[in-house]
Amino acid sequence: MRNGFYPDARTGIVGFYATYSLIPSSKRISSIDQRTLAMLTRPLTAFVFLLTISIYSSSIAQTTPRPKVEIASTELLKLNSKVANQEYQLLVHLPGSYAKNTDKSYPVVFLLDGQYDFPFLTGVYGGQYYDGFLPEFIIVGITWGGKDPDAGTLRARDFSPTHNDAIPLSGNGPKFLEFIKTELIPYVKTTYRVTDDRTLIGSSFGGLFTLYALFNDPSLFHRYVLTSPALGWDNFSIRKWEDKYTATGSSTPVKLFMGIGELEGGHAEFDQFVDRLRTKNVKNLEFETMVLKNTGHAGTKPEGFGRGLQYVFERPSLKLSPAILNTLSGTYQLGNDTVHLATENGKLQAQFGNERLTLEAATEKDFYLKGAFVNVHFQVDNANKVTGFQLEQFDGGAVFKKIK
Repeated sequence: MRNGFYPDARTGIVGFYATYSLIPSSKRISSIDQRTLAMLTRPLTAFVFLLTISIYSSSIAQTTPRPKVEIASTELLKLNSKVANQEYQLLVHLPGSYAKNTDKSYPVVFLLDGQYDFPFLTGVYGGQYYDGFLPEFIIVGITWGGKDPDAGTLRARDFSPTHNDAIPLSGNGPKFLEFIKTELIPYVKTTYRVTDDRTLIGSSFGGLFTLYALFNDPSLFHRYVLTSPALGWDNFSIRKWEDKYTATGSSTPVKLFMGIGELEGGHAEFDQFVDRLRTKNVKNLEFETMVLKNTGHAGTKPEGFGRGLQYVFERPSLKLSPAILNTLSGTYQLGNDTVHLATENGKLQAQFGNERLTLEAATEKDFYLKGAFVNVHFQVDNANKVTGFQLEQFDGGAVFKKIK
């Protein structure tokens, strides 16, 4: 047997060849023997050829650039902070209607640790919006720019409200909060169509900073969502701001959600903190806490952020008088489709085919179906008589007229 390698001058791929002799060379091979030898070696030749083609195809696949995966409706901006002396990157997700509804302005959710949590939060938002739990809003993920930023070091620096010698750069929290207030929020307001309805989200060190922001400037955001806060940082230094805040509360209503993983540490400190908030009955503060089952420290974020956003954006469920509900009851029609509305147990019940659904009242004229993208707005004439309702769903809307 003789074997060796040969280079392909075009591709640079090296092929392997082998020639087998099945009888001694000293023996003369007859024409029949030569034909037999060709038949025996033909499968091996075909195999070597196919192997070479396979190697070539694999090489092409490895060297051809593949398209990058991008999150739809997202943008990347840079903002240089004079306050913090730092370049920040802003990961922005715009709601689906932003481009076409040019007269509409949107709430903003500011997310700490955008480098980690922006991708999954956009997915959480999409699902919660589809199920009718959340309104349309803009997400702004905050992370660090510049050359080779070390997120671990920089988050410990910016999210810590006090300096601790164990982390030399720590204690930049006050400046980071000033950056958000005086540079980031004004920049977002001039760049996008936004309202003054703002939410702050963070976890771990980010959860600590979220509380620090609440305690120091409670009206800067209307909603605060956090998980696994580092309450023990620097010998529980957050307590001094907590005591100041709980003594006065805030001038505007604030909603706060806090979650902790069932399997992580820090439960004693977390429970004590929650008890203090409940005992002090803080002015204009409404909050909820949750222990996330079978979850550790980092895993609290997907479920915790989703549950937290549900809570802080929860729509009212009003208890309306029977007199108001009776004015809305009746039969409504659109083409061949008919909906019957009736009052039952203090709620408006909708009968559509074989389905019976309970509508929650957000106002006296606006209702919704919890857990689905179904909104109902009742229309009235000049005499304030109900004439129909506007049905809004995820994929469109329609107007049903009242026929009796």
